[in-house]
Amino acid sequence: MPGPKDLDPASSPRAMIGAELRHARERKGLSQEQLGQLLFVSGSYIGQLEAGTRRMQPEYARLLDQALDTGDFFTRNCAAAAKSKYPEHFVEAAEAEAQATAIRQYTPLLIPGLLQTPAYARAVFRAYRPTASEQKLDDLVSMRIARTLLLDDPTNLLFWVVIDEAALRRMTGGRTVMAEAVRRVADVAREHRAIVQVLPFDAGAHVAMEGSVKLMDFEGAPPVLYFEGVGTGRLEDEPSIVMHHRRTFELLAASALSPANSLVLLDAMAQDYAHEEHP
Repeated sequence: MPGPKDLDPASSPRAMIGAELRHARERKGLSQEQLGQLLFVSGSYIGQLEAGTRRMQPEYARLLDQALDTGDFFTRNCAAAAKSKYPEHFVEAAEAEAQATAIRQYTPLLIPGLLQTPAYARAVFRAYRPTASEQKLDDLVSMRIARTLLLDDPTNLLFWVVIDEAALRRMTGGRTVMAEAVRRVADVAREHRAIVQVLPFDAGAHVAMEGSVKLMDFEGAPPVLYFEGVGTGRLEDEPSIVMHHRRTFELLAASALSPANSLVLLDAMAQDYAHEEHP
């Protein structure tokens, strides 16, 4: 099992806020569940705030100051910790991703961000933002590629991904870009930095035809599920919903090719893209 990822309260604002929240809650004699009821959130959400795996939202910071008699401590520090280089809808997910001990993800339409090459990411961002400047695209690509460093030490993160064949067949950036992108996925699998499975077209109908799945587990905090749409995203920690999507991922993995057979297909696809580019 991957080891814990400790957050240093001295260097991480979220860790500092989480430690202070735990101290203030215990001083009041409240359980996580009891405090969650005062904020109309789950006890697991309070646990995630205390563990630093969730970003505190301004509306909850104000309620916490009221419930725990902390003046404006959480309101002030929440504002100070709110700055991020990521788009607002992805901030919490990116921070959770960096602290996760395991990520299980199914992507139906594109190669997952943690596996993308710079050229592929650039093609994706250009499609998202057709009028953006080159400098803006450079910044977006740099942020995305920085996230891929999580896979440099696979002992710290179990990354298990099921990629729909449609994501690998969709021409994104041209054949040269696709050859490099698919080869990158294959190399990560071959180097055992991730578990990679391809869900082939001939698998037919499957349990997640309506969207993607991304589950994140943590050491000392409840798991979360990330829902993503066009320009939007949110984290969900309701245990029954998380469990449902965990089973969804298990069924997807059962329908997909084995890791070994997936690697064979990935290598063949990369060669096809390369050869078709240079007949």
